[in-house]
Amino acid sequence: MRLLKAFVAMIIGLSVLFGVAALVMPADRIANIAAQQFQNTTGRSLHFGGDVKASFYPVIGATAQSIQIGNPDWAGDAPMLSAAEMDFGLDVMALIRGDIVVERVVLRDPDLHLIRDAQGRTNWTLTQAEGSGTSEAAPSDAPSEAQPSRQQRGFSLAEARIIGGNLRFEDRQSGTDLRVEGLEAGLRLPSYAGAAELVASGRMNGQPFQMTAQTENAERLVSGAVTPITVEATVAGATLSFAGRAGLEALALEGQVTTSIPALSPLMQLAGQSGGDISSDFLPLGMSGQLTRTADGRVFARDAQFRAGGVRLSGALDLVPGADLPRLTGQLSGAVLDLRSAGATGQSGQGGQSGQAGGSNGWSRAPIDADALGLLDAEITLALAGLRTDLTTLGRTRLGLTIDRARAVFDLREVAAFGGQVAGEFVMNNRSGLSVGGNLRARGIDLLPLLTELADYRRLQGLANADLQFLGVGNTMHDIMNSLRGEGSLAFSQGEIIGFDLAGMLRNLDMSYMGEGNRTVYQSINGSFTIADGVLRNNDLRLDASRLSVVGQGQVGLGARNLDYRIIPAALGSDAGEVLRVPLMITGPWESPRFRLDLEALAREQLRIDQERLEDMAREEAQRLEERARAQAERRLQQELGVERQDGERIEDTLRRGLEAEIGSRLRGLLGGN
Repeated sequence: MRLLKAFVAMIIGLSVLFGVAALVMPADRIANIAAQQFQNTTGRSLHFGGDVKASFYPVIGATAQSIQIGNPDWAGDAPMLSAAEMDFGLDVMALIRGDIVVERVVLRDPDLHLIRDAQGRTNWTLTQAEGSGTSEAAPSDAPSEAQPSRQQRGFSLAEARIIGGNLRFEDRQSGTDLRVEGLEAGLRLPSYAGAAELVASGRMNGQPFQMTAQTENAERLVSGAVTPITVEATVAGATLSFAGRAGLEALALEGQVTTSIPALSPLMQLAGQSGGDISSDFLPLGMSGQLTRTADGRVFARDAQFRAGGVRLSGALDLVPGADLPRLTGQLSGAVLDLRSAGATGQSGQGGQSGQAGGSNGWSRAPIDADALGLLDAEITLALAGLRTDLTTLGRTRLGLTIDRARAVFDLREVAAFGGQVAGEFVMNNRSGLSVGGNLRARGIDLLPLLTELADYRRLQGLANADLQFLGVGNTMHDIMNSLRGEGSLAFSQGEIIGFDLAGMLRNLDMSYMGEGNRTVYQSINGSFTIADGVLRNNDLRLDASRLSVVGQGQVGLGARNLDYRIIPAALGSDAGEVLRVPLMITGPWESPRFRLDLEALAREQLRIDQERLEDMAREEAQRLEERARAQAERRLQQELGVERQDGERIEDTLRRGLEAEIGSRLRGLLGGN
């Protein structure tokens, strides 16, 4: 890193200059010469606002008050570095031998303001550092093996300390603004070409940190070459350990890393960002494995183990910087994954609140925090032996997760659930408020455990096939369930309705066919439905059983968790006798539905039957009167016209024949008689 190289070069130059000059010159002359030489070398101003005091024994040294190092013109008039005091000392005998042994370098109350402007210029790039010949070429996928630059023979630093420092890093390209306060740092460098240790602590953007870093070869590390390094750090409550290789140019590294993050929001604050609040059930976060960071900011994790609370996953991930958000890709696998969170479930008796229209238990009103969807984009495949959530428990699961600008799509490729399979898509969108939706297909699902787990409903048993498209909006389970809309169809086969005997109830008009031991065995139940404003409506339900067939229509309050449904007998078995088609009403909350016969409909049904009987009697009487009139007409025709009706002849034809004969007889008499 050029910043570190420039800082080391500055400390070395000032130490040697002050040390040599202290042997032969007064303190004020030392300050003037040091300032002029520093400006000639680096292009920056060096100003001493206070006294400069020299010491000669046991070490050559000096103490300078109120030091300021200026900025380049484009960075403004404020100094890049100011310090209340700089104290240093050199070993006299080592200096005579030509070696530089710095006994101490102490900066008290320094303020360092580092700037990268929109064009990429940096105020810490000094003229000397720019001419050092260090390559700016970035490594491709792993740190490169750059060679260390030549340094002066025999340099060592016994003690370098920063006391009460403040640092600000302002990156105007990315909008980053990091501030470090209360910086306490110490550096031990017994040999410039040997091992070194750095210890530092302070507060960055209001969050505490402390770290220890060690390297086998400080010269290689400062020059930008890849060097073995170990780091132990605690930052904003998170812990980090790294053992591997690193190069300070562009912070390229590779090695074994272990992290533990008890809370994410302090780290977001440390990075100058907001958000990161996630459920405590998914904390702490952790990762261990082989980590590589390239010069262009790409991060690769291999043979990695990931942890989020009780969640354990293994696999490989790649994190690539993006124009707006970083992008995460990878493949993960795990055993049974437990994503249940306390207090956020919508199941009865688990965080639900009273006061719902349908009963004493309702969906949770606890806010759902989905801000994590906006932290990055992602494309991940996941294979699990099982999955537990607040709503349900699933078996073997294979799914793909895609996140694009806070919209997550779960592609359910294989989901074993309640003895069957579920496939389709489930979507969570938090771009402008939270919404959930899906297009799901279920085949061979065991209804009893499904309804028991999802809705605490234990009255229906059988195998189900279903298709469902739905969408809900809101930041709580209560809001989502009350806003649901969509459509679907269902088909149940070979099951039982537990708790009441529907055939006995309708056959005997007796509501006592309820309770333990009563049940309705059916061959099939089929129907379709629509959903609007959290209410499911159906008007074509049909249940077929051995002793009856019924149709149903009504609604189910998915949000209010209530029922308002009517079952009407369509046909009854031969052993049931003649039974009125009396509707059975099912109303009330899911937890304790009420069953009653619709007596008003019973009266209407009786009236309909009586009306049909009277209409049949009237038709029979009309037919009898018609037949009697026809018989009387035939007798009169025979008497008055003297003709008899022949077999199969219509009465109209008999009448015409008789009239023709009568008219002919009268005409013959009229013409022949006169």
